[in-house]
Amino acid sequence: MTKRNLIPGRTTRRAFLSGTTAALGLGMTGFASAQSGLDGLLGARGRGNWDDQFDTRGSSAREVSSLNPIFSQQTLYSTQAAMQTYNQIVAQGGWPTVPARYVLKLGEVTPDVEVLRQRLAISGDLSPQASRSPAFDTYVEAAVKRFQARHGLPADGVVGEHAYKALNVPADLRLFQLQTNAARLQNQLQEQLPYRYVMVNIPAAAIEAVENGQIVQRHTAVVGKVDRQTPILTSKITNLNLNPYWHAPASIVRKDIIPLVRQDPTYLQRNGIHIFNGNGQEVPPQSIDWSSDEAVSYLFRQNPGPNSAMASVKINFPNEHAVYMHDTPQKGLFSELMRFESSGCVRVQNVRDLIVWLARDEPNWNRQAIERVISARSREDIDLANPVPVYFTYVTGWATDPNVVQFRDDIYHRDGAEQLAMSELTTTAYADGQQNPYAQGDGF
Repeated sequence: MTKRNLIPGRTTRRAFLSGTTAALGLGMTGFASAQSGLDGLLGARGRGNWDDQFDTRGSSAREVSSLNPIFSQQTLYSTQAAMQTYNQIVAQGGWPTVPARYVLKLGEVTPDVEVLRQRLAISGDLSPQASRSPAFDTYVEAAVKRFQARHGLPADGVVGEHAYKALNVPADLRLFQLQTNAARLQNQLQEQLPYRYVMVNIPAAAIEAVENGQIVQRHTAVVGKVDRQTPILTSKITNLNLNPYWHAPASIVRKDIIPLVRQDPTYLQRNGIHIFNGNGQEVPPQSIDWSSDEAVSYLFRQNPGPNSAMASVKINFPNEHAVYMHDTPQKGLFSELMRFESSGCVRVQNVRDLIVWLARDEPNWNRQAIERVISARSREDIDLANPVPVYFTYVTGWATDPNVVQFRDDIYHRDGAEQLAMSELTTTAYADGQQNPYAQGDGF
């Protein structure tokens, strides 16, 4: 008998919701009911044409990607069509709960795989023609990868803790999530979208650069922590800073810099941070009482350089929250599953590709010129003659195709269902009943 890896306890920040079996009301007893209605559900008229090619290419992570932007009539129509499909799934009893006992991967043979197959078939990730075999074969692996890609998970084809928790969110909650987000999209699309724009989807921690109704660039992002949220806003990108200084806002000085200096008196020097008073005179760090909040009254400025919080680029747009987009020296954060690590601003992976696109109509500012300035570490600004609209939005469920439905964690508790906020940080974020304040312009 194959030795299987057990699912560990909650060991990461992405501790998904628990108790979804009870919420769905489908233990193993419910599974028998779901199984009896499966054939009728998959064959129902008007259900949608999910791919039924019994082929590892027929259910894959590749087909999840689309050039259709989230802000588009096509996405709204597809999301509404997906709502009809999910309505039908819910009416038929939802999907079975997959027992989260083992790490399932290629080659495993267990009755749990039969349940997994039915779960994936109902959501359209596995062909209805697939057998009910207990073997985790290449078809199941491809279907798992597709499911993972639709939920913003690493598409490795292995069913572990994260995949189980996403699999076992009840179908009625997923329907509710689609309804909530379709309303958001409909509200956004009441106004005509510009020819070119940048869209930051906060819960997906992702960026779309859109031109003529199609995505021309995608960027992974790092956005605000639960207690320092990235705000929803609409503005226009007016200015790009190459090799910018970073000025720490009072909130960062109080919450981060003062505690760091208390622990390590060399922190400021090592990170190229200088302190200035109201007259522009530099203040020696040793003259400040770090046991108090005295430091908050001074200006903290970090010089451009490899350790700068801004790294090489800052993207500016007017907004009341004083947030912006920028490069970062902490490139490793872009590979994290939970990219909610900033104090409100948005860090952009491969940001130089984005600024080249933003500045393309500016004379003398091609890729080579921008790279030359950044390499020289000289301070330069690029003012955009034609400002590019930017939208910070919050969309956790959408479909760019009726058969490819995307879901993300409701990290900031905005969807109205506690179980959709699946990071453990969100379970206590609003315990005091107060709304978390937006961060005020930081580079972290």
